[in-house]
Amino acid sequence: MNLGQKGEELACGFLVRQGLVLVEKNFRLRLGEVDLIMREGETLVFVEVKYRSSHAFGGALAAVTPRKQRKVKLVAEAYLQRFSEMPIVRFDVVGISPQGSGYRFDWVKGAFE
Repeated sequence: MNLGQKGEELACGFLVRQGLVLVEKNFRLRLGEVDLIMREGETLVFVEVKYRSSHAFGGALAAVTPRKQRKVKLVAEAYLQRFSEMPIVRFDVVGISPQGSGYRFDWVKGAFE
């Protein structure tokens, strides 16, 4: 398991403990990927996960650039075409970094539109 996969597993477990339900992992298209698709009540949540070994260079959350946001939104739009009725949608970011013997989770709900 590489660092990206480890981060996604950690983020998924964290979000499930917060009450979200996993819908799909690693939804991929030619133009990009969404790490996690979760459901929180009636809201469909597209989650970008960033694992960083330190907070240097802005940490995990700073790594979700405007370019990355555009790619996630494009993949999400393609995913949403399967619905006859548009669900409520939110884009979250989960940043993960080691902290002591565990991990620190920075969860930003509605990180971008």
